[in-house]
Amino acid sequence: MRLKNKVAVITGGGSGIGRATALIFAREGASVVVAELNGDQGKQTVDELLSLGHDARFIQTNVSVFEDVQAAVDLAADHYGRLDIMFNNAGIGINKPLLEHEPADFDRVVKVNQYGVYYGILAAGRKMRDLKTGGVIINTASVFALLASPGVIGYHASKGAVKMMTQAAALELAPLGIRVVAIAPGGVDTPIIQGYKDAGLGEMMARQQMRGKLQTPEAIAEIVAFLASSEADAINGSMVMTDDGFAEFK
Repeated sequence: MRLKNKVAVITGGGSGIGRATALIFAREGASVVVAELNGDQGKQTVDELLSLGHDARFIQTNVSVFEDVQAAVDLAADHYGRLDIMFNNAGIGINKPLLEHEPADFDRVVKVNQYGVYYGILAAGRKMRDLKTGGVIINTASVFALLASPGVIGYHASKGAVKMMTQAAALELAPLGIRVVAIAPGGVDTPIIQGYKDAGLGEMMARQQMRGKLQTPEAIAEIVAFLASSEADAINGSMVMTDDGFAEFK
């Protein structure tokens, strides 16, 4: 078990990559705090973990509110006595042409995708420093941190920020024994993609992938588990491409 006796907080752990990662972290021996805005989804993830004999807790979390993120980190440290892994994964997207935007559209995406990651880095970094245990912080960026696409300017801006925050935080936190890395998924079959499917764009999105298919959340979660483990000790400050070659193909 690569994560035996480790404690992890996963934001957006109620669905998609977050849920898949919670299951795989637990399989690898970690205790998991599922931090999720959707109470029903978050509780379902935890109930499934408990039914499989794993150790898990749920806390309702709006990552755009720093106090909520801090509460999730505190729950892990107070209940388990440690925090080893912070997976800043929660994210949203709004697909709307730029000139049809209201400023609130941009604000909403940035508050979740960018500020939510910043809050997670800040809260977890401070806790790991105080506990003197080191640890790893993993952030979900996107292939769209590197590539432009119409209709999602807020998503591009926020995911590009995640890439740079990962690099900057890794530099500052390395002396504390804390690694900071990011993943850059491409097309993954998650709830964010469902809106495109509903609009009849699912097949088109699949064709845009190098091998003509969307990635599964589980495939991405396996990479996250590797990055969280000691096997990835040499990886720090990097955005790991988990896009099935999408960026190179485009």
